[in-house]
Parts: sequence; structure tokens; C-alpha cells
Amino acid sequence: MKSKTLRVLATCAAGWLGTSAALAAVSADEAERLGKDLTPVGAIHAGNEDGSIPEWTGKANFPQDTIDMTRDELERLRTKEPEKLVAQFRGTMDEELLKPIFTITRENMAEHAALLTEGHKAMFTAYPTFKIPVYKSVRTAFFPDKIYAETKLNATRATLEGTDSVKGAVLGFPFPIPQNGAEVIWNHKLKFRGSAAKRYNNQAIVQPNGSYVITKIIEDVKFKYANLEEQDNRSSKIIAFYLSTTVAPPRVAGQLTLVHETADQASGGRAAWLFSPGLGRVNRAPDVGYDNPAVGTDNEQYNDQIDMFNGALDRFNWKLLGRREMYIPYNAYEINSPLVTYDDILTPNHANPAYTRFEKHRVWVVEANLKPGTRHNFAKRVFYIDEDSWSIAVIDNYDGRGELWKVQEGHLLTAPFVPTTTGIPEFIYDLQSKRYFATTLANEDEVTDFDITYEDRHFEPANLNRLARRR
Repeated sequence: MKSKTLRVLATCAAGWLGTSAALAAVSADEAERLGKDLTPVGAIHAGNEDGSIPEWTGKANFPQDTIDMTRDELERLRTKEPEKLVAQFRGTMDEELLKPIFTITRENMAEHAALLTEGHKAMFTAYPTFKIPVYKSVRTAFFPDKIYAETKLNATRATLEGTDSVKGAVLGFPFPIPQNGAEVIWNHKLKFRGSAAKRYNNQAIVQPNGSYVITKIIEDVKFKYANLEEQDNRSSKIIAFYLSTTVAPPRVAGQLTLVHETADQASGGRAAWLFSPGLGRVNRAPDVGYDNPAVGTDNEQYNDQIDMFNGALDRFNWKLLGRREMYIPYNAYEINSPLVTYDDILTPNHANPAYTRFEKHRVWVVEANLKPGTRHNFAKRVFYIDEDSWSIAVIDNYDGRGELWKVQEGHLLTAPFVPTTTGIPEFIYDLQSKRYFATTLANEDEVTDFDITYEDRHFEPANLNRLARRR
């Protein structure tokens, strides 16, 4: 297994070159490794040498009745039997897996420095109350069989022109054996998250003293690329539709945001529209990408930090640094429990460590540096992407002076009934203002509806006025 791992790492070295031209897909021989020594999405199937990272088990971590649960059943459990809902998410995890092995603190972080991100080291330095409870690792991520089949085909047919034009990819992860950093980020952007969803997103800016106000947003999403219900979307230039409605607080209630996201952002990128109750009309949004502040976040979240990272890659040079073993937030079932309140989670300076769970996993490490002559408030970003799900778990963001500024965490969780693995909740820690931003909180709200379906016309700009009149 050592020699195979070295071959993978050697492949990563090719990614240190640029991404200015279209890169060829991998060979058929390389693609045959998927589902063998590599998992169906490209992770190393085996565990590590000392056993602290186990072999990938994925779907086997969950009983079939959990995988088959409908949204109505989940919502019933949330309101009637919340303890059972948490148990359903944990799957087959026994008592041993529910207790931390050890906890990293400011006092002992030097012993674990090799497995910590620079951002987490900075959190220990800034906040004496910050802790990382480390649990035994469980590799729970899995996806539908159709995603696996198309991912294997994508390995030999998908290419990336520059950093923002994906060609030849269908339905699955486009680059399961990535050749450069931009391909890794596209795997995150195009991962399967269900065909559509209605999500009840609660977010807050938490002040240094722990005070906060919840902003409630309802989000309608339809994925045109990774969509199992409409597999005739190969010619669609749209990869996702997104429509959000701000419900609270009253000063921003009624605002609608509509986004059409494309897989060829080099030739126009996303299109967006806004409805403001104060203006009473729909306007084309000039730019809802890059480092423009997301609505209602008081500059603590940029548009391209939503879902950890989204949007165009063209302002950065992307370097693939290979795989590393790291402590990342994973199997985040306790922090998502309906038995836990926002007051429990949102403590001063950082999320309450009593509800976080970190595990040792292999991650792809990607460094993005701002291109000369372009503008962004971040001059450098370092991404840590879970190899089993292509979900971004942690990002270290640096300012123009080269100082670490904002640390992002996506607390990864496998939703077996979709199935997908994604970051819920997400936190952005601002080391300069000492505030932090929490988003995708759902403990006190309805379960995300992954059974919903939408017609494309629901996401037409002309529909915004109709929706505004109904709300």
C-alpha cells in the first residue's frame, strides 16, 4: 500500500505546475483504481499504518432503515423523539466512539502541532478556552451508486480549462484523481448534495461577549449538475439554482436573492438578482461573488465563503500540496442535535467545545495565492478537503500583510438518507475583530427537505415579484 500511496502523492506533485491550459484526464489504468485501492470517489481505501485512520466503510456505518428514512419521518423524530433522531444519524457508532480519546488545549497543542492547521494553532493562542476534543475516526462518507459510476467515467473524460471551465464531466465528481489544486476545489463545488433541497438556515454574528441575533433564511436549491432526478442535464450550462428568502430579523425580512450558477465561469460566471422590500422591485445584482459581503453578515462572510467556498477561482493561483493527516471536524452529530440550543453552541469567542467532534482524517491540502494585478481581501487561502467526500473542512485565510485573519470550519456530517457528506454548521472566526460568524444552524428549526422537487421556472427572475407578493 505504501508504493500505491507514493504514486498518488507523486501525481499530486504535477499539480504544482499551473492550470493555464486544459489538462488531460487520467489514463484508463489509473481510473481502474477507483473502487479498488481507491474508493469510488478517489480516497485511499486503506487506513494508515498505525490504525488511527481506519479503512473506508461508508454506507456500512448505517442500517438500511436509516438510509431509507424520508424527510417526514426525520421531522417527526425531531419533534417527538429527538434522542432517536440523533441515534439514527450516529448509525452503528458504539459507546467507545462517542467518548473523546483526548482533548487538545493551549497547554498541550505543541504535542499535536503536526496534525493541526495554522488556523487552529492561532485559535489556541488567541483563546485559552478553545479546545479540540479528538475522537476515534469513522469514515462514514458515501454517495449513490450512480454518482460512483459517473465519477469513474469522469476520470478519463473530464478536463478543466484554466481554473473555471469544466468540460466533459457528467453527474459525478469530475476529478477523482486530481492533477492540480483547482480540480480539487471543483470536486467540492460539484459534489452530490441531493437533487434539490429546502434548507432552514439560521445564522448569527457572535460578539466577543457571546451576544448574538439570529438571522433566519429559507433556501431553495436545485442542483442541475449532480441531479439524479434529471439525468438529461448534460447540455445545461447551469450547475445549480439558488433562491433565498430572509425571514428574520424584521429589518431585513422579505429580501430575496436568486442565483444561477454555471460550470463555465470563465465565460460569464453566475447571474444573480435581488428583491428588496424597501425598493419593491427586482434588480440584477452587479456582483454576488468574490469578497463582496454576503447579505446580513456585516462583512464577516464573503460571498465566495458560502458553503466554505463557491464561485469563480480565477483571481487565485491554485497549488496542490498533496494529502496530509489532520484533525478536522467530523461526524458532527452532537452539535446538530435538536436537544442542543443555539445558546448552548454560541459561546464567547468560539463554538462550545462540549459539542464539537474532531477526528484524524486524510485531507487534500490546496494553497491559493492571489494573482498579481487582481483584487481580493484574502491574499492567501489554505484549504483542507476531506478525501472521502471532497468536502472542505477547514480554511485558513490570510490578509494582504500575510497575517492569518479568518479561520473557517465546516463541521462535516454524513446524511445517510440523501446520501451526502457536508459541513453543518459552518463557523468563520475573525481573529482581528474577535467576532465569529455561525451559519447553517438548524438545531431549533425544521429538518432540511431533501425530498422536495422544483421546476426550473421556480428560479426564473420573473418569479421573484410573485414570490414577494405571497410572503
